[in-house]
Amino acid sequence: MNLKSKKQLAARTLKVGVGRIKFVESRIDEIKEALTKQDIKDLYKDKAIIIKEIKGRKRKAVKKKRRTTGNVRKRVNKRKEEYVKITRKLRGYLKSLKGKLSKKDVEDIRKKIRNKFFKSKSDLKAYIAGVKK
Repeated sequence: MNLKSKKQLAARTLKVGVGRIKFVESRIDEIKEALTKQDIKDLYKDKAIIIKEIKGRKRKAVKKKRRTTGNVRKRVNKRKEEYVKITRKLRGYLKSLKGKLSKKDVEDIRKKIRNKFFKSKSDLKAYIAGVKK
């Protein structure tokens, strides 16, 4: 009476390990006749197949403590971070205007962006509106 393949089918169908599948002895004849996943599901609903509880100790999620090394560097240079943010934003906006400005104007504006001429995107927009006129 080898029901190994039935156990494997039940484990795949019910998404548990093979070791957790238990067949009720009095209903083994029905289990032998089961061929499809739907048959297994029906037998599980009818309590002919039982899933055992997980045995053993349940692991507790423990957060590992990490040691800090001596060379941890703080972000000291806030000015540079601000410069990078505004520069990328303005250059991106200038790139989206491609074709609307002459190449010379674009070069000039990029130089001014690099030299922190513009404080914000709206400042750049106002400047471009003046250049176009």
